[in-house]
This record gives sequence, C-alpha cells and structure tokens, in this order.
Amino acid sequence: MSGHSKWATIKRKKGKNDAARGKLFTKLIREITVAAREGGGDEGSNPRLRTAILAAKAENMPAVNMERAIKKGTGELPGESYEPVIYEGYGAGGVAIMIEALTDNKNRTVAEMRHLFSKYGGNLAENGAVSWMFSQKGYITVDKSVSEDDLMLVALEAGAEDISDEEDVWEVTTALQDFDRVKKALGEAGIRHNQDELVRKPQTTMKVEGKTAEQVLNLMNALEDHDDVQKVFSNFDIEAKELAALTA
Repeated sequence: MSGHSKWATIKRKKGKNDAARGKLFTKLIREITVAAREGGGDEGSNPRLRTAILAAKAENMPAVNMERAIKKGTGELPGESYEPVIYEGYGAGGVAIMIEALTDNKNRTVAEMRHLFSKYGGNLAENGAVSWMFSQKGYITVDKSVSEDDLMLVALEAGAEDISDEEDVWEVTTALQDFDRVKKALGEAGIRHNQDELVRKPQTTMKVEGKTAEQVLNLMNALEDHDDVQKVFSNFDIEAKELAALTA
C-alpha cells in the first residue's frame, strides 16, 4: 500500500476524532486566509479560495469562521501573515517526503521540521532533493454509493487518468489541466464528490517494513499534526496487513 493514497486513507480515519478535526479547522482557516490574501476575497474569481472554501464546507466548518478567515486575508480584519513554504526530506529507509506548509515564522518552522525528521530516523534535505520524484495531480474522492461503472463513464470521458478502489472511497486522479473539467463533469452528472485537491503523487514507490515502516508512519503523523503543515506526501510502500497492524 503506497504513498499518497494510503496516507489519505489513514488521514480520513484519523480525522473522525474531535482533536484531529480541530487541527484540520486550523489548517483550513490558514489556507482560506492565504488564498484570499493572494487572490482576493471573491471565490468566483479566485480558484484557490473556492477550493479552500469547498474543503471547509465538506468538514462542516461554520460560515462565520470562513468569512472571518477571508476578511483576515483581505485585510478587513487584523490577523497573522502566513507565507507558503515547501520542505523536502528523507524518512527512515530513505523514503522521500514533501511538505507544504504555511508559516508566520520560517526560522521556527524549519527548526521544528528538522527536529521531527531527526527524531524519527530521517533528515531534512535541500529544496529539489526529492521534488523530482513527484508529479502534481488532481485528486478527487467519490463515495462508494456511486457505482464504479457510472463513475468511470463520466470521469474517464472528461479526461481522468485513473480511478482506484481505496477501501471507503473511489479515488479519481487527473492531470492538472483536466482537474476542473473532471470536477465539473461529475457535478453535471449528479455525482457528488467528497474531496478535491491538488496533490503530489510519487512516480515510483519504496517498500518499507518492520521498524522502518513504523518510523515512517510516526514521522508522517508528527508532520501532519504540526500546525504549520498543510499537506504531507511520501513514496512509502507498506504491505496492507502490516499497515493495518501499525495503524490499529
């Protein structure tokens, strides 16, 4: 079980508890604020803001929270100034890891990233060290109440690259240029999707097991729990039975 897809499944299960939802709200609010700051507060003309708002709505975030975040981004309300930053590194066993973060203090965040990598048997690397191993893709999840045949008929016709069965959902992968078209086609066909975002998909995967697999998952969890981190991607590959035991 590899990289982004399996980590996404782990996150969905983890996100059902209240503490995780609180952290998720914090991350979504930061993303809305930055999107509004960079592209304006009108979601109709700001695709990044529109995507962030849809993600927040999917998690049942109160509208007042979203409105406040937008106003902080546009300067109508005072708030922190967050900068986007990408970190790259290696986990235990040499697995590649990429992190997208929003921070108000780069020096603090990079020191904390370095500490987490070191704590769990990895090391933070220079920019460009692992990014070449990943391709940016569109990522959409659809509930299993939709049949695979119906989903394939619409998504593949609209340009989707792949549809996979990931336990609790169908996962649809698209090229960047086809992402919006596939989402629109699903909506027009009455197929409601649960999640959509841009991800970094590993081109190849690296198998890990035993203590190494445990260290990799512990690092991924620690990074995901960090307030400044928005998304974490990796190319690890763990056998299904072992992954189930490690995440039980």
